[in-house]
Amino acid sequence: MKWNEQSIYDWDVTKRSQWRGTSVGFVFQSFNLVPYLTVYENVSVGLSLANNGTAVNETIDAILEQVDLTARKDHLPSELSIGQQQRVALARALVKKPRLILADEPTGNLDPDTGKEVMEIIKRQHKSGTTVVMITHDPNIAQMAQRIIKIVDGKIVAQ
Repeated sequence: MKWNEQSIYDWDVTKRSQWRGTSVGFVFQSFNLVPYLTVYENVSVGLSLANNGTAVNETIDAILEQVDLTARKDHLPSELSIGQQQRVALARALVKKPRLILADEPTGNLDPDTGKEVMEIIKRQHKSGTTVVMITHDPNIAQMAQRIIKIVDGKIVAQ
């Protein structure tokens, strides 16, 4: 894989780690929230990994507003619905303003309406210039993408 015309495989472990921390946002199907941290604190983890020098409070507040979680910022993950937990995970990925988002089944645990809300956030992020690579088994979610690559048994079968 190339990033800015450089093969990331030529980078040492430290450079790849810095790249992941600053340029890549990860969204997981299982959310991977820290259960004893509040919404605000879970989102702040994304900035601390990016080592970002921006105004932290304003940045986190803005992203929480974007994903409609401002009123829940002092709640623990166990006090949130599944959809809210996924939006926290999405906010954590977006807060560092990544150039690439890797999303593994971001709607897999959600009801259809909540899945559409999450996809709208992802689509807005893509429209702002972020590349989104998403894995999904849901053909309705896949149809929202500009490009679909179908993989079966580890082989590309359609592009």
